[in-house]
Amino acid sequence: MNAARERTAEPPAGVTVGEVDATYLESLIGYNARRAALAMIGAFLPGMAAFDLRPVDFSVLSLVLHNPGITSRQLCATLGILPPNLVGLVGTLERRGLVLRQPHPTDRRAVALHLTAHGRALMRKAERTAAGIEAAVASRLSPAEARTLIRLLRKVYLDR
Repeated sequence: MNAARERTAEPPAGVTVGEVDATYLESLIGYNARRAALAMIGAFLPGMAAFDLRPVDFSVLSLVLHNPGITSRQLCATLGILPPNLVGLVGTLERRGLVLRQPHPTDRRAVALHLTAHGRALMRKAERTAAGIEAAVASRLSPAEARTLIRLLRKVYLDR
């Protein structure tokens, strides 16, 4: 049978699959990174529900917590978020009483972002919870393996 005919031939009736062969997919970095991300997010979402935080909310608030005065431009660059998407997100966080916008001390065009006292308290609890979630999901990795995995993943997505 020629190759073109093989591609268009109907599969034999009644064929079933026993064990699924995912060997090819499992050889792809993207597939494995996505599966790992899904495992993390699957545990992260219920854990952060108590704080009413989505992963992007958590990321933004964590960066503001650890970088008081960070600008929207810096947040967008660090997280790979488009500016229009961040504007609405910051507005929501501000309405929740978690973030304050203040004039930037050196750039009149920019706004410096800070957490409120409520935002800082919430994020301290949320970060402790996130650390516990991460430890539980990655419990099959040794600390050295976890550091290596993070280092290797960063090599994939950073331009360095």
